[in-house]
Amino acid sequence: MKRSLICLAVLPTLWAFGALPVFAQHGGPHGGGIGAQAAGGPGMGMGRGMDDSAGRGRTSAPNIGDQTPRSMGKTPDQILTQNTKLSQSLANLLPPGTNLAYASKGFKNLGQFVAAVHVSHNLDIPFAELKSKMASGENLGQAIGDLKPDVNAKEEAKKANKQARETLRNANS
Repeated sequence: MKRSLICLAVLPTLWAFGALPVFAQHGGPHGGGIGAQAAGGPGMGMGRGMDDSAGRGRTSAPNIGDQTPRSMGKTPDQILTQNTKLSQSLANLLPPGTNLAYASKGFKNLGQFVAAVHVSHNLDIPFAELKSKMASGENLGQAIGDLKPDVNAKEEAKKANKQARETLRNANS
């Protein structure tokens, strides 16, 4: 009887400790992988091949530019207001008269916004439609797939993420 009680007490403990490494590998039970760490860490979306940690083929925008020392805690529209070089670069990719501060609202970070601007420009997708899809919870790859089913959404998202990194790097140099 004593032995059965000890086994019943020990088994849940062993199971709990056995599950910890699984949660640690994926940022906890809430999937805090991509974008959860500050820029520069391996989980920022770039060092992990642009796919989410579970490998479901979802492509995320880079988490670049939203946590640099100069911009930590600032929203994309605040950064765009201060960085005129970046604002001008993005304005050239959007239809004339687009209000960048308004257009960037609703994006999780500046990198996601810049990648969306590049996708809109590259694939001739109306930016408002792309933003709407992403605001409803779709990632960049899913939104591309919905709006342009004839293109390789994963490759296009990768291309836009690379362009976003370059745009942000050039704007900060």
